[in-house]
Amino acid sequence: MQELSHSAQDYLEAVYILADKDGLARVKEVADYLDVKKPSVVSAMKALKEKGLVHHQHYGCLELTPQGRSLAKDIHNRHKVLFRFLHQILDVDPETAESDACKLEHHISPETLGQLVKFVEFTDAFPNREKVPKWLCFFKKFSETGEAPPCTNNLSEDCGIK
Repeated sequence: MQELSHSAQDYLEAVYILADKDGLARVKEVADYLDVKKPSVVSAMKALKEKGLVHHQHYGCLELTPQGRSLAKDIHNRHKVLFRFLHQILDVDPETAESDACKLEHHISPETLGQLVKFVEFTDAFPNREKVPKWLCFFKKFSETGEAPPCTNNLSEDCGIK
């Protein structure tokens, strides 16, 4: 990834998320989304434009370049995987998982992220994935109570948690 500050990555991701069907976002939308002032967005977009990642058009319209879109998509995908891992697998509440995913996405190594992606995909591919597998139920119970799971040979059974 290019040498981008965490803040620049957040701005790039915000434009990616907010882009409409024509691929455009507005400075005001980015400011509202990130809870910053418009001059901060304009300054950040100037720096991203100098790196060849965005086009800043008249009237505050922002458009990602192909390179910017690719980078923003990678940043956003990292965020989504981390959120899913924290919220759906570790059972962290959504607000905390969102905040932590945003922090982690800037610091996680590609190797660790790759393994997390595989783990999340593995849990998605587990048989009867609409039901929580027993091994994950055991983890959730252990995280709540500290109680070790019973010995069992059938960890793929549903445990009734939705």
